[in-house]
Amino acid sequence: MCPHTPPCPAPSAPDREAAHTIVSHPEQGWSLLCNGVVIFEDTGELLPDGACIAPHRPTDLAPFGVARGRGQAPAA
Repeated sequence: MCPHTPPCPAPSAPDREAAHTIVSHPEQGWSLLCNGVVIFEDTGELLPDGACIAPHRPTDLAPFGVARGRGQAPAA
């Protein structure tokens, strides 16, 4: 169980990456979070149940107000 107050997000929660880091190995490119999630420097994740989350860099998302693939903001 998580000893932090408030408790860290569960591994199944959308904000699971907000859990406290309890072990960090930057030389190897990974960290273990309090909720049992292993996060990797490429933004991939390994969940405690063995499920994998593919890398999801912030650049994978379109900026707010910009249509993906067009590069132009909608008319105001």
